[in-house]
Amino acid sequence: MKVPQKIIVVGAGIGGLTAAALLAGRGYEVIVYDLALVAGGCASTFKRRGFTFDVGATQVAGLESGGIHDRIFKELEIEIPESTYCDPACAVFLPNESEPINVWRDRHKWKLERQRQFPNSETFWDFLEDLFWCSWRFQSRDPILPPRNIWDIWQLVKALRIDTLATIPYTFSTVGDALRGFGLDSDKRLRTFLDLQLKLYSQVNAEETALLYAATALAVSQAPLGLFHLQGSMQVLSDRLIESIERDGGKILMQHEVTAIADQGKIKKVKVKNLRTGETAWDEADHVVANVTVNNFVRLLGDGAPKGYSNRVANLKPASVAFVVYLGVDRVAIPDNCPPHLQFLEAGDKPHSLFISVSKEGDGRAPEGRATIIASEFTDASVWYGDEDYQELKKRFTERAIAQLSTYFHLNEETIIHIEAATPQTFARYTGRDRGIVGGVGMRVSTFGPFGFANRTPLKNIWLVGDSTHPGEGTAGVSYSAMTVVRQIEQQLERKRFPR
Repeated sequence: MKVPQKIIVVGAGIGGLTAAALLAGRGYEVIVYDLALVAGGCASTFKRRGFTFDVGATQVAGLESGGIHDRIFKELEIEIPESTYCDPACAVFLPNESEPINVWRDRHKWKLERQRQFPNSETFWDFLEDLFWCSWRFQSRDPILPPRNIWDIWQLVKALRIDTLATIPYTFSTVGDALRGFGLDSDKRLRTFLDLQLKLYSQVNAEETALLYAATALAVSQAPLGLFHLQGSMQVLSDRLIESIERDGGKILMQHEVTAIADQGKIKKVKVKNLRTGETAWDEADHVVANVTVNNFVRLLGDGAPKGYSNRVANLKPASVAFVVYLGVDRVAIPDNCPPHLQFLEAGDKPHSLFISVSKEGDGRAPEGRATIIASEFTDASVWYGDEDYQELKKRFTERAIAQLSTYFHLNEETIIHIEAATPQTFARYTGRDRGIVGGVGMRVSTFGPFGFANRTPLKNIWLVGDSTHPGEGTAGVSYSAMTVVRQIEQQLERKRFPR
């Protein structure tokens, strides 16, 4: 018989919902608090005029057999969402080029594409693939990174194999280092492509991205893995996790904002404001799992945050923020054979890129004969929190994005049915994420793997999940972090039940 344990989960993003579902399924008393109207965080949706728009995340990894979502959904005994592979995973248009670089799912097809697009670079790509398979086999054995106690270290040691040693010399290397090592540092076209792709996954460019992270990020879209387009919308992930939580006795309270976390010895407390009534109260638990950015986490702890931890967060380089345009269009605006995801880079003194997701006919995101186009642009947070008029800034960014989209899509007054834009301030307001941060802290060497932020925080029984922790951003990454926390909580309970 398990010792009764109450666990509060702060935040109903995918990481928080996954942790809550797994914990509720294992018999814990679970309650989830979130300030938004709809669960899912950056992987939620909203509806306008018959269109369903994915708020932030538009594709999913880890649905393949043995993938992280597949494993979690099987444990929860819930049906895995219907989906299709993204193939190509992305079509990348470099400046002044009309032919895209297609990132194919088939590994041989992608190899031929690389050889055609980037001659003399295959030794570099083969090297990345070798690192990927070593890293992937290691990750599939569920190591805990970074370890913070003896049990964590043991889980890490158990995941090590001879082939893992091949990655150790590159622990402190970046993609930029590898390019120089292969004599490719002057290949501007290759570096531009890598910068664009890595910005999506690591939030930083090739020069800064940790090599071992990049090896996985650049290969995850190829078979036997892949990126998936969900039928309906991204919201289906949240909905199924919520069904599992409620089935197993857990509670989810939306429009309830946690404004503080307090460590009072064995008892952990959170201060909760009911946004409907304005009432504030403290709730107690044995554990608190925070599905928030590391910046928000320190703010919630207030004076209770360890000084060294707070200083490290304060010294982080600025995280990524995004401007997003949501378009509902007539399907005639979509070119024939349009891939589900594209990247455009516009040349100029201050080049900027767009990452674009396009709905498929019959995928549940648009009425018949119509489609959605979602275009996101990474931007500087200081721009949106400066002195410039907010509405004028939003208008300028929207017009620029539509002008860039119009070079590929057939956009005009007749084909555009709905236009809406979200800024970093929008994301901050609806998700509570500090300054509207998207995608975590950036996968630099200093914040990746053994040097990243641990799920096990310096405060006992207060845990951190989400894209600030290993293995980083994306629904698969935050779900892995949630599974790690659940394993750590379970181990503590087992140790308490059966002391040595």
